[in-house]
Amino acid sequence: MKAQAEAIRTICAALSGRGASEASDIARREYPFIPMPPAVTRKYTEAQALRIFVRDGFVDRYSGDFLLFPPVLRVLTALLPDDFPFHRNWKMEETHQAYWELFPTLDHIVPVARGGRDDEENLVSTSMIRNSAKSNSTLEELGWSLHPPGDVTQWDGMLGWCTEFIAMNDRLLKDNYIARWRRAALAYRRTRRPQQMKP
Repeated sequence: MKAQAEAIRTICAALSGRGASEASDIARREYPFIPMPPAVTRKYTEAQALRIFVRDGFVDRYSGDFLLFPPVLRVLTALLPDDFPFHRNWKMEETHQAYWELFPTLDHIVPVARGGRDDEENLVSTSMIRNSAKSNSTLEELGWSLHPPGDVTQWDGMLGWCTEFIAMNDRLLKDNYIARWRRAALAYRRTRRPQQMKP
């Protein structure tokens, strides 16, 4: 971001010395306004998202940190609400930081708003907080790099634990969110060889 700050400094110097016309010319040349298309919310099914999370080994591809199978935190919230609070609108002051740090989301490596494709090759797993920080920026603009995917046989995001725990505590299935993710996990496991995923 040094180049952008330097461009602003040059524009401000022109405003002080040569006036708005010169500053405007510099702005158009060195730091032009490029309008972004309006944000479009994309909705992926649990099955689509799980396929990417497993492919990436439940690793945040922007930081290399481990991520969790999404309903793990919701199970904790259901059973330990005072210890793992969650606000349905993700209010930070009412949501445990684990949701921001460990909850997996999908992000376009090259943002769709910047010409990136909306396909699995351009999607990676990342935490909610990194997804928010990245927004419509490119990795180059942020100085970030793409970390290699993890090995789901070594870290499965607690997917195996979660599906088994829910099976033993079926009252959790009254929560539609937990039930949808469990169905997606069971369907996914039926399509994979046993050694590809932990039990």
